[in-house]
Amino acid sequence: MNNVIMYSIALMSVIVVIVMLIKKMDIKITMFAMGVILMYIATFMGNTIGGEGFKSSGLTFLDPLLVIINEFKSSLNSAGFIIMILGGYTAYMSAIGANEVTVHTLTKPIKKIKSVYILVPVVFLIGNLLSLVIPSASNLAIILLATLYPVLREAGMSRLTTAAVIATTATVMPTPLGGDNVAIATELAKYPEFAGLTVSNYVLKYHAIVSIPTLIVMAAVHFFWQKYLDKRNASHMGNEVDIEAAEIEATKEIKGGMLFRTVYTILPVFPILLLIAIYLFDTFAGVTVNVSVELAAVFSFIIAIFCEAIRKKSTAEALNKTESFFKGMGSSMPIVALLVAATVYVSGLKSIGLISSLQATILEIQGSGLGFILPLILVGLTILIVLLSGSGTALFYALVPLMMPLATAAGINALAVTIPMALAGNIIRAVSPVAAVVMIVAGTVKVSPLDIVKRTSLPMISGVIFMFILSMILFL
Repeated sequence: MNNVIMYSIALMSVIVVIVMLIKKMDIKITMFAMGVILMYIATFMGNTIGGEGFKSSGLTFLDPLLVIINEFKSSLNSAGFIIMILGGYTAYMSAIGANEVTVHTLTKPIKKIKSVYILVPVVFLIGNLLSLVIPSASNLAIILLATLYPVLREAGMSRLTTAAVIATTATVMPTPLGGDNVAIATELAKYPEFAGLTVSNYVLKYHAIVSIPTLIVMAAVHFFWQKYLDKRNASHMGNEVDIEAAEIEATKEIKGGMLFRTVYTILPVFPILLLIAIYLFDTFAGVTVNVSVELAAVFSFIIAIFCEAIRKKSTAEALNKTESFFKGMGSSMPIVALLVAATVYVSGLKSIGLISSLQATILEIQGSGLGFILPLILVGLTILIVLLSGSGTALFYALVPLMMPLATAAGINALAVTIPMALAGNIIRAVSPVAAVVMIVAGTVKVSPLDIVKRTSLPMISGVIFMFILSMILFL
């Protein structure tokens, strides 16, 4: 009877969270609230809350709130701090114009390519490369609409093909600066099996061997799919209306010579280049150098300040722009809060006994194909929620604290769960008609979001299928 009550309560809480996610309401507050409610219920049932080592405040009704405070402290000392530093660095790169320089530099060669359909995979891959600099899919789409859209249309690319490629430019590029990668690497490092795992190791050793082949497959499918649809719709292509220039604010190239343009092109990706260099040095030279993501970002930030001071010939002006770094750190707080909210919610589920019950159930049916079924179920759930809500990472962040315990109970490598879930959410986002990036592109080029989705569906679905199979082969 107790199990029935526990599962009923847990199911109701999950339904509430999913409904709020689909309705695009603040998922952080929802998970905080549900976590606290579940902990109060657990206390009423006589269960302990807060996990091992939790010290009560002495007042039972305040203990769930103390759990939230403890989780904030824990997150701000680990993944949360890294995410805030990265947010600050990205903001400073925007403030000094370095992000725009990188966009202009990488997209300039596109003008020299004459074949329209060769441009499709080229633009897709370059756009994904640019997502290292501009991680927000929506922001990247806005910039590419301003810089690339007119060029591609002038080259003869159809409006829907151009829109589809731009809508899919932020998918699964492997980067140690990604908040989702930081979150999962930090979580895995808490367990003995992954002791000492850094974000760089997670991305370059595990993530990249799945994501890079997946990007190539999606680029190839894009080529054939867009070409096929353009031929099928050839009779309608003559009626296309060009984008109105007034609707998009064009980006500006940075002033300065070749040296400055080269340096400012490198600055946004300098932390990544530094981390890759350290990783290769460690791997092949056998010399251990402990450079974390946050240390690489702070070092790059200092280099960027010197570069800006030299370019502007004014130390004061360069230092004044550093305010954007700290504002960027603050603007990353919602991601940190989402991580904490997810942990609090999972803590509530643990408190009522759901997680231990699930683990026991999984252990009982181990050996009956669950190793394959568990990742499949989680990826399927991810796809469903992303299609309905348009959010590629919200569910992923919510389930981060559960991935290792569930994988352990199922007797499989946690990477067989973490990588497919993270990649599926980011890939399938471009297939959701309610995703911000799809709506921005559709609204700008004056077509229906469903027209964009039709163009993005096959490349993205092919990517998910390929990614899942490859992940199972490598990690299961």
